[in-house]
Amino acid sequence: MDSIKSDTYEVHLNELAEAAFEQHIQRHNYSKIFVLVDDNTEKHCLPKLKSLLAKNTDHILKITPGEEHKTIQTCYTLWQQLSNRGGDRKSLLINLGGGVLTDLGGFVASTFKRGIDFINIPTTLLAMVDASIGGKTGVDLGSLKNQVGVINQPEMVLVFPKLLKTLEHRQTVSGYAEMLKHGLIRDAEYWEKLRAAENFTEAESIQKSIAIKNSVVQEDPTEQGIRKILNFGHTLGHAIESYFLESSDKPSLLHGEAIAVGMILEAYLSHELKGLSKLSLHEIKQTFLKHFDRVHFEKEDIDVIVDLMRYDKKNAHGNINFVLLQEIGAAVTDIKVPENLFEKAFAYYKE
Repeated sequence: MDSIKSDTYEVHLNELAEAAFEQHIQRHNYSKIFVLVDDNTEKHCLPKLKSLLAKNTDHILKITPGEEHKTIQTCYTLWQQLSNRGGDRKSLLINLGGGVLTDLGGFVASTFKRGIDFINIPTTLLAMVDASIGGKTGVDLGSLKNQVGVINQPEMVLVFPKLLKTLEHRQTVSGYAEMLKHGLIRDAEYWEKLRAAENFTEAESIQKSIAIKNSVVQEDPTEQGIRKILNFGHTLGHAIESYFLESSDKPSLLHGEAIAVGMILEAYLSHELKGLSKLSLHEIKQTFLKHFDRVHFEKEDIDVIVDLMRYDKKNAHGNINFVLLQEIGAAVTDIKVPENLFEKAFAYYKE
């Protein structure tokens, strides 16, 4: 299975990932090699890569798993540990974890000593097809997602689908939402194939999703234009995720679970504003509800969620900017949405 090339790094799968990593370590005279894990990846994933990492690792750094720990305080602790353990500008940080860890680890590496090399080894489906690809790094500001960060590319991304066997089903399905998104925004044929697939974790589908995201990022590395289409479902989805994260009486939603709701809502907006057909709208809704439990929203929940959208990082000049679909496989950016449509979108979701 071929590696996926971007302008500055490559994504390697399985045996090619092992070979590329060994070669990279041999070519670079790193002063120290650190591996960042969390409690889960230390227990379940690190042993599966022991033969690859053990002889190439000086120190293991560990964080507590969970979105609530994706903070600048966690970064501060890691900067201190890197410094105390002799990290310098010639050090390497290997991020072994899901999207929270690769986002945060990439940011720590990008800012320690004004930037050290890092490699991502994603351990969740979400991280494999989305979070670890494209160079977005950063942390949350309270419950507001990804408010502080930089775009900085890794040395490489190493994907081992065998690590998905360490996940509970809910985590795996969370990543499936982002894979479906890739089809919706860029490839109608892939959407059809993926939504009908019995096994969406096979290496071929993972590679296809990575390739779609990579092609978009290559066209627009700093998100000035077309890269914004990767945010379909995320304007409302991130607000929903933040709201449920900070609400003590609400169950936390995984990223993909919140984005699945966001994609149904934004598909409705697409139907109202950009001509997405009613048939396609129904197909999108039914596909996501087949795999994701319906989330219950009260009127007061919706009011807070709409208000939280004002903090979305894609906004500019006080406007809330949406990515919407003209049809499945074709997305458009920077769409302003009348506020009266938000309540209608939630009503459609509830139907």
